[in-house]
Amino acid sequence: MKTFTYTRAVRAALIAAAIGGASSSAFADIKDYKFELVDQTVQAGPDKVITVRLTDTRTGKPVPDAVIFATRLDMAPEGMQEMATRIVPVPGAEPGTYRFKATFGMAGRWQLSLGAKVQGETGTVENKLVITAQK
Repeated sequence: MKTFTYTRAVRAALIAAAIGGASSSAFADIKDYKFELVDQTVQAGPDKVITVRLTDTRTGKPVPDAVIFATRLDMAPEGMQEMATRIVPVPGAEPGTYRFKATFGMAGRWQLSLGAKVQGETGTVENKLVITAQK
């Protein structure tokens, strides 16, 4: 009888260890994702397209199908946070890239602030990228 109880206890412990080990396997942290500008510069003027890539920093692979819910483009790097412009999403060219159309009213450094949700992850990917508008 004691052998039967001992066997059940060992079996239960192995099952618990297997389940616990499976659930704690290498999940990504939201800090493992980042946005990068495809082009660091753009010409000043209306209807300019900015392309960014969302990558998994652990693998270097692009991350498709993220939901971008926060965007802002302003001249904070030049000390003019109040000089913001409207930014509109446009369809991306390839998986993991996200494109936006905006008007760059003047030459200088502009800050693109993005917030996104990655499918299957908790938390928000947030990045501030600096793009230079040239005459």
